Amino acid sequence: MSGGVATRAEICVAACAEAWRGDGEVIASPMGIVPAVAARLAKLTFAPGLLLSDGDADYLTDPTGADSHVEAHIPYRQLFDHVWHGSRHVMMGASQLDKFGNQNISAIGADHARPKAQLIGVRGAPGNTINHPTSYWIANHSPKVFVERVDVVSGVGFDRAKAVGKAARFHGLRRVVTNLAVFDFATPDHRMRIRSVHPGVSVDEVVAATGFVLAGTDNPDVTPEPDAEALYLIRDVLDPGNAREREVPSAGRG
Repeated sequence: MSGGVATRAEICVAACAEAWRGDGEVIASPMGIVPAVAARLAKLTFAPGLLLSDGDADYLTDPTGADSHVEAHIPYRQLFDHVWHGSRHVMMGASQLDKFGNQNISAIGADHARPKAQLIGVRGAPGNTINHPTSYWIANHSPKVFVERVDVVSGVGFDRAKAVGKAARFHGLRRVVTNLAVFDFATPDHRMRIRSVHPGVSVDEVVAATGFVLAGTDNPDVTPEPDAEALYLIRDVLDPGNAREREVPSAGRG
C-alpha cells in the first residue's frame, strides 16, 4: 500500500509534521486528523523527543500503541505548568486567520452581542498562543478563513504579542499549513508569507483563496513530498484506515 504518488492529504501530513522539527522534548498537541497523524509521524522519524498523549494523562513512547510504555504521566492540573513556560507546541484550527496570525474560533460577525454565527468560544487559544509555540492547520483554504481582520481575537498574532511586551516572551507562530500551501511569518513585520505551495497548486490559486496580501508570492518553493519511509508509516502504520482523506479528499496530487 505504501508505494505510488503521494496524495494531497499525505503531503499535508508531512508538511504538518515539519512544524515540530527541532522542538526537542515538548508536548505535541495536535488538533484534527491530519495534525494527529503528523505529530506521530514526526516522533517516529526526526523528533523522538516529542511527548504524545494517550488523550488522558499518559505520554507514550510509541505513538502507534504497539509495544508502547508510559514515559511520563501528567495530570491535567499539571499540564499548565508546561503550558506557561513554553514546553508545549499545539497545532490548532481556525475559523478566521489574519495576516499577522490572529486567530478566531469564537464568533463570526462584527456585532459580538448578536453574531452571525456563534462558535466554540476562545477556549484555550489566548493562553496557548501567548505561552508556547503554536501552529495552525486549515483543511479548506478560502477567503472566508484568511481574512484581513478577524471578528474576534482568540489566538494572539504577532502584532498583538508585540504590544503585550515581556508577557509574550514565549509567543511564536511557527507554521500555517493548508490544503494548498505552507506559510510562516519570517518577514520583517511578521506578516504571513508563502513558504511553499503544494505540488499541483499555483501561487495564483493561493492568492485568490486569501483575503489579504501575502508576502513570498515570487517563486516560492514546492512543498516536499513524503519519502518512502514516511509514506509507509502514514499508510500502513499510522493511518491504515485512510482517515486523512476525510479532511483533504484527493484522488492524487490534486
